[in-house]
Amino acid sequence: MPVEWQPVRQSRTHELVLQSIEEQVFAGKLRAGDRLPPERELAPVFGVSRSALREALRVLETIGVLVAQPGRGPDAGARIVRNPDDALGRLLRLHFALGSYGLHDVLEARVALERSSFAAAARHAEPADLDEAEALLARMARPGVRPEEFNDLDTRFHVQIAHSSGNALTSTLTSAVRESVRPLILRALEEVDDWAATTAGLNAQHTELLELVRAGRGEEAADLVEAHIRGFHGTLVDEPRPEDGDEGRTGER
Repeated sequence: MPVEWQPVRQSRTHELVLQSIEEQVFAGKLRAGDRLPPERELAPVFGVSRSALREALRVLETIGVLVAQPGRGPDAGARIVRNPDDALGRLLRLHFALGSYGLHDVLEARVALERSSFAAAARHAEPADLDEAEALLARMARPGVRPEEFNDLDTRFHVQIAHSSGNALTSTLTSAVRESVRPLILRALEEVDDWAATTAGLNAQHTELLELVRAGRGEEAADLVEAHIRGFHGTLVDEPRPEDGDEGRTGER
């Protein structure tokens, strides 16, 4: 069905533009892959300035539902996309740094999500997905791997298992939560006393986790991934759990 654009009120202009675009998405008139009209055409339809329109489009790009290609030609302009992983990870990292969520909250969220994803992966994962996870583990075990690369591969391994679970939302949330603590985990990896022993221990657990998933032993994989997360991530949670309403959060660490 054709998209019907309507003028918006001038107060809080960019938010009203956002609301109008959201309504078209909710109504099914805008879908992933659709292109928005050029700014010079869309701004007059909304009855707003091009600067207000650009502000609304930047918000949509930030939250991962729009990508803008500058220039001219068939690929230029703004296009509706589905790209929630990077956007959610960015938002969670910011809120984590600001103290919106504590380390305890993130730890428990990771445990719940990854128990679910590893158990589901044992039931639903395709061999090719697990082969990709195994390739990541091989790179993690290479001599000379440094903390930054190890942390990146570690993140990708856990997200890959979540992806192979067959639940797209679990995969996205796992990626966002793991990304939110990536800087903190990297700092912890850089500060370990015995890097070789630490990576050997983590790699051994990763290898066993993958073997359990391949064997379809989902409950055992869920138990091990919880121990795995609490074992290293848990060492970062060294302060007493704050009472409800307390202000001290991770942004102060």
